[in-house]
Amino acid sequence: MCDLSADHDHFGYLVDAPEIRALIAETERLIREVPDHRTRLDQLRPAFARLLAADGWLPDRYAQPDVKSRMGGGIGQYALYRAKDGSLCLFALVIPSRSRTPVHDHLAWGLVGIYRGTQHETIFRRLDDGTDAGRATLEVQQQQTLRAGEFYALLPPQDDIHDVKTVSEAPSISIHLLANDTACVWRHKFEAEAGTVTAFRSGYSNAPCPPEPS
Repeated sequence: MCDLSADHDHFGYLVDAPEIRALIAETERLIREVPDHRTRLDQLRPAFARLLAADGWLPDRYAQPDVKSRMGGGIGQYALYRAKDGSLCLFALVIPSRSRTPVHDHLAWGLVGIYRGTQHETIFRRLDDGTDAGRATLEVQQQQTLRAGEFYALLPPQDDIHDVKTVSEAPSISIHLLANDTACVWRHKFEAEAGTVTAFRSGYSNAPCPPEPS
């Protein structure tokens, strides 16, 4: 396993490990061969499960909280791989014990799974039509507790808005495979009780976002 974090260049493999290369290769194959997103996600499950079950590929520096986190609460978001065109990313999200993410969306299909620790996820359903850019009406759709090795699919708009809290004593680490450059695209942060929504970019803890088009 090689940590290439000093070589960003929009980014390719920031962590070059056989387990990651195998998952990315299978994802790229299925993108070429399977046009339906839901079917593609179903076929990706075995490869994603193998990554979550493997040990030793995640560098310790990418398994730590980030005190400068843009998401707050010491949450670290570490890029592991980014397609040069931004069409696919793999990252590790480190959430300290009892910290919670903002309510947010992803705007991409993908898989999210637990590598270490335990997380409690609250999934929201959006009830309004989105015509008011600054307002959103949400209701709780589902809550679940996830442990190491468990994962779920994202297929927007289904189940795409959630927040996550670490409920284990140690930080939790979740692995995200998503069909965009999640930390660098403009997506949405919600205040569920206030009914407000704002645009945000969470950013990566270990690499700068590519310059936005002028």
